[in-house]
Amino acid sequence: MPGHILPYRGVTPRIHPDAFIAETATIIGDVEIGPNASVWYGCVLRGDANKIRVGAGTNLQDGTIVHVNHDRSGDYRETGGGMPTLIGDNVTVGHQVLIHACTIESNAFVGMAAVVMDGAVVEGQAMVAAGALVTPGKRVAKGELWAGRPAKLMRTLTAEELAELPYLAEHYQETAASYMAERTG
Repeated sequence: MPGHILPYRGVTPRIHPDAFIAETATIIGDVEIGPNASVWYGCVLRGDANKIRVGAGTNLQDGTIVHVNHDRSGDYRETGGGMPTLIGDNVTVGHQVLIHACTIESNAFVGMAAVVMDGAVVEGQAMVAAGALVTPGKRVAKGELWAGRPAKLMRTLTAEELAELPYLAEHYQETAASYMAERTG
């Protein structure tokens, strides 16, 4: 499989065979990636101190970093503590995003160079604007656009913007499929 897929403390990433992993992506430890998901060039997913889950059809675009928060009392596999990173199905994550110990629900959008921090939740059909900083514990509700540093509610999404969200995920699924076809010749 392409990319740097590395075990950590006896846990090897589990990647669906239909997922696209770019050659320069690095995936470490307790990470699961669903079918038709794509992890693009220069991404790092480091599930060393907790788990990372990436749903079906989700795309993590070039340069994205995904990490977790550790449990100070011990190994999260024994204590259940710390904070994992959970990314749902058909999520679009733009280039150079930092996702840390948070939840991004299915059908959400996170724009380029945004940061989503510990304990934050981006609900399905919500949008985080490019360059936004979603601070710890914030909740971006369904149908909302948050922008700024720190991010705050700017407005509700239009019907056109909501309709665009599935297209973006589908476009990256198609692009990933074409990359995979190139590999198999």
